[in-house]
Amino acid sequence: MSNAREARQLLRAHRYGALSTLSKKFDGHPFGSITPYLVDHDGSLLILISTLAEHTKNIAADPRVSLITHNQRDPHIQTQGRVTLLGHAALVAEREETGRRYLRYFPEAQTYFAMHDFSFYRITPLTLRYIGGFGHIHWVKAESYRVANYPLIQQEADLLAQMNADHSASLRHYCRQTQQIEAQQIEMVGIDCDGFDLRADGDVYRIDFPEPVLDAQQARAALIAMSQATS
Repeated sequence: MSNAREARQLLRAHRYGALSTLSKKFDGHPFGSITPYLVDHDGSLLILISTLAEHTKNIAADPRVSLITHNQRDPHIQTQGRVTLLGHAALVAEREETGRRYLRYFPEAQTYFAMHDFSFYRITPLTLRYIGGFGHIHWVKAESYRVANYPLIQQEADLLAQMNADHSASLRHYCRQTQQIEAQQIEMVGIDCDGFDLRADGDVYRIDFPEPVLDAQQARAALIAMSQATS
């Protein structure tokens, strides 16, 4: 597997990160804040932030940002995988369309989304620093990290509806086999070229595909193969 895909999978596996912006108030000093983020289909990051927030004011003055994430459940900070994305943040015009996917992952953000002073910003990657573990440290170029447009992006909503309506037993099976969790309430909240996300009893879990998929047909084949492989 390429370092670029490993870095993208690691970013997709987590939902919060430390966002660094350049302080407008304090002459460009780094300013850190914690923010939820969603990795979009192409690998860019989506954040929902208020115009009143310090980091939003900083972005308006200078769009250069970075975001680092790691496994918040793992206490071994120095030896675990982590990734830092450096890029530029820009206001997203398609607020409603972006909100539909974002709120599947962060339903608790509905109140913020309803407020007019909250907007989506997209962080487009410039480069990434990927640490997969001890001695596994790489710079990853944005052109190898980014994913070109693929059919599954438009097919995602229909595939989610089908999986949640007709295949809840399979979803529980994936959760049991990959997360060792017996879930009572479960749904698939997103699927992309690298894998899919399940909300199981309120928590979101990431499950990676062994190989990238580009459309609904390939995704279904991968889901069937994963089910058969873990039976």
